[in-house]
Amino acid sequence: MSTEIHLSRVESEFEDYSFPATRSELAESCAGTTALFADGDADLGELLAEIDQERFESPEDAFAALQNVLPIEAVGEPGQSDGDA
Repeated sequence: MSTEIHLSRVESEFEDYSFPATRSELAESCAGTTALFADGDADLGELLAEIDQERFESPEDAFAALQNVLPIEAVGEPGQSDGDA
């Protein structure tokens, strides 16, 4: 994986890995890769290590689990709200 990747491209990059895969295998493979967010970034390997799920059956499965550990900066525009205006 490249050293920097936009969050929107992570799932397609996961397709380069062999699945099923364990959380630790995927986290180790992605360590040192910076995931770029709408407002900020984080180490992708560290994010994957925070996931409770032990095994991923597919790239989609891994990306869905990743969504649960993303910081608030990862999605949307800073200061935006999904609430009623």
